[in-house]
Amino acid sequence: MKKILFSLILCAFSTIAFSQTLTPGSALPAAVFYKTDGNAYSTNQIPKGKKALLMFFDATCEHCQRTAANMSKRTKELSGVNIYMITQDEQRSIDYFFTKFGKPLQALKNVTILQDKDRVFIPLFHPKQYPSLYLYDTAKNLKFYSSNEKDLQKFFDLMK
Repeated sequence: MKKILFSLILCAFSTIAFSQTLTPGSALPAAVFYKTDGNAYSTNQIPKGKKALLMFFDATCEHCQRTAANMSKRTKELSGVNIYMITQDEQRSIDYFFTKFGKPLQALKNVTILQDKDRVFIPLFHPKQYPSLYLYDTAKNLKFYSSNEKDLQKFFDLMK
């Protein structure tokens, strides 16, 4: 009887944990990150009226590196969206990542690189793995989410 009760409780908690992912239509969570110059940047500062793409990445993640490199090859298609590259990495790792894989992205005026120094991204956005991409519409509502680098083309299609 104890095993059955324990199993039911475990199933209930598992269901609750997995149901916490952001779904299309979810509003952009309020969070504070930091620009590379150390200044705070709130998600409230992300302007309405233009789509926003958030990419949560790790500088040592091969999938993140490939995603950034693929985005770098298609910078002309990114002009209609604000891009926020968010990481928990140290500055030297961020510099390496963009020098090696995202130099064209770093040069774009619509790309903002942010550090998650307070470690708030994971509990607020619930990413499944690296990289996690979140496309928000002009009203700051989630349009599409994926943590599969192979879905990058879907993001490009939706950003048009």
